[in-house]
Amino acid sequence: MVRISRSCAIAPGELEWRFSSSGGPGGQHANTSNTRVELLFDVESSPSLGPRQRARLLEKLGPRVRIVASERRSQLQNRELALDRFRERLAAALHVEPPRVATKPSRSAKRARVEQKRRVGERKRTRRAPRPGEE
Repeated sequence: MVRISRSCAIAPGELEWRFSSSGGPGGQHANTSNTRVELLFDVESSPSLGPRQRARLLEKLGPRVRIVASERRSQLQNRELALDRFRERLAAALHVEPPRVATKPSRSAKRARVEQKRRVGERKRTRRAPRPGEE
């Protein structure tokens, strides 16, 4: 099982792997080896996901998740890299931010804020040129 979070694990049979030759420089090895890895996951038809997880993934990632890795020279390393990216992307999409709970500022915090405003106002007042008749 591919563990995404505590409540979500996906069966390896649900992941579709594709391999192709990697582009760019690399000489004979890159031209003859299928080291580029593409990982596909069908969110809509996955039996491993619960209804809320599926809805959340569909909303954030769409019906299919596609991960491509071609940075490494070996197919095995690219597979591991693609699997790590897959876990990270699904975990980020499944993460639910807790709702913010509004709080009131304490009495001392209000007092400190007003005192700070008074000090700043006083500082600005001392910078002004005196008006005629005030000295």
